[in-house]
Amino acid sequence: MYLKRLKDLREDNDLSQEAVAEILKITRPQYSLYETGKRDIPVDLLRILAKFYNTSIDYIVGDTNIYKRYPESK
Repeated sequence: MYLKRLKDLREDNDLSQEAVAEILKITRPQYSLYETGKRDIPVDLLRILAKFYNTSIDYIVGDTNIYKRYPESK
């Protein structure tokens, strides 16, 4: 699955692939595979990115165009 928004979110936040890889505790080449769609990104990493970018997984994967994050459940 190619996630164009992975790259867009990273660039919108002026981050390098290396910086995002550090957030995810993976290597830059591994992150690059996710961003280019050569590998599917695991859900646990999508959760980390959604929280970091303050958006939803649905937005990252293109299921919605609404950037706003869902309210946290209590």
